[in-house]
Amino acid sequence: MERRESAQERVGELTERVSSVQSKIDDATGRRDAAFEELDGEAATVGKEREVVAGSVPADLLKLYDRLREKAGGIGAAKLNQRRCEGCRLELDITEFNEVKAASPDTVVRCENCARILVRTSESGL
Repeated sequence: MERRESAQERVGELTERVSSVQSKIDDATGRRDAAFEELDGEAATVGKEREVVAGSVPADLLKLYDRLREKAGGIGAAKLNQRRCEGCRLELDITEFNEVKAASPDTVVRCENCARILVRTSESGL
């Protein structure tokens, strides 16, 4: 009889623990689902913004960018910052830098190291 009571107490304790764990699982699942919902909304917004921007980019340049993006882990263009490609984080050698510097503003220039399109800004050091 004592063993039966002891087993019943143990079952009660385990039932409480299972209930506690299930509550934590339900809470984590709810937070996960809310985060997914937020991310899905953000992805939709960014997708719409990309469509607007992509509409103003020449088709051949967009095709090149998309191809590079697939090959380079999702990043097809990188900022040129003080002779450094922000895509591969390598500094352009002086010859390559001078070629970029001499290129007209509407010429598409690419990093020799990672092949990404280099975006020239006032911070490029040109």
